[in-house]
Amino acid sequence: MSIETRRDVFQAIADPTRRQIIGLIASQSMNLNAIAENFDITRSAVSQHIKILTECGLVVIKQQGRERFCEPQLDKLAEVSSWVDQYRKYWDRKLDTLEKYLAKLQKEKKNAGKK
Repeated sequence: MSIETRRDVFQAIADPTRRQIIGLIASQSMNLNAIAENFDITRSAVSQHIKILTECGLVVIKQQGRERFCEPQLDKLAEVSSWVDQYRKYWDRKLDTLEKYLAKLQKEKKNAGKK
């Protein structure tokens, strides 16, 4: 019995090296060697990171002649953005409440000083 490993976008971006790879190829596709030159790890380690990014759907490998180029599929990051947005709204509400409370305290302090 084999257990299938399911990877998701959150696993991909959890690693700083994979985030850097995404940043590198975000504006232009790059071959594996060009990507590996940007890191102080083995080409094999970079390939493993690319494999994970591919499994998550964040990177697609395209063959051009003898070269393999990594192209970003950044639309998958929308899932991350949606998840973060729900918490951003929560913290915005909390911070708005805190701001109102602090303004109220400041007003009370000012009024107490006038007496």
